[in-house]
Amino acid sequence: MTRIFERTAEIGIVPVIAIEHVKDALPLADALLEGGLPLAEITFRTPAAAEVIAILTHQRPELLVGAGTLLNAESVKQAKESGAAFGLAPGFDPLVLDAATTYQLDFAPGIMTPSDLSLTVARGLRVAKFFPAGIAGGPGALAGISAPFSHVGMRFIPTGGITQNSMGEWLRLPQVLAVGGTWIARSEDIREGNFAQITRLARAARQQVQQIREQA
Repeated sequence: MTRIFERTAEIGIVPVIAIEHVKDALPLADALLEGGLPLAEITFRTPAAAEVIAILTHQRPELLVGAGTLLNAESVKQAKESGAAFGLAPGFDPLVLDAATTYQLDFAPGIMTPSDLSLTVARGLRVAKFFPAGIAGGPGALAGISAPFSHVGMRFIPTGGITQNSMGEWLRLPQVLAVGGTWIARSEDIREGNFAQITRLARAARQQVQQIREQA
């Protein structure tokens, strides 16, 4: 596992964020940092994504910034050129993985089945995104799917349908590196300038990760 994903594991939670306006980039970063959560996945679901990543990586270097929803080689290229430290995708696409290798971007493809996971392992990757985690069967499904691959050291970032109430079920699985969640920095809160709410949710999530790990 790379240093970037080791750092992600230390933090334990990845805010998954779709940000619409570049002007909101720094207030968002400051809200997360104030909440003690120095990590963000900026998804390529909006035209602002690449510029937002560039602003964050240059002006808030203490924030670990990744790029999400990388669906093609061009988005991988944009993510790398913008300064993203890592990339994630909702599925396994060999062309996207090839681009991540070409641009030397730490990358976790999305998996949902043993076949997806077999392809991931065959390419030498040891971190994958389990997506969509909620409707794919929950923690029990991930435990079952990953069991035949436990000897290779696969780790996972389950994302999709995870909430503050359910994140503990996932983090208690030893193969879970971190959980991804959209509830911490919702698009509507960013749009409405409700950054105090983002800080509150970031702090609560961070504290909950710590409590879960101390209990474990």
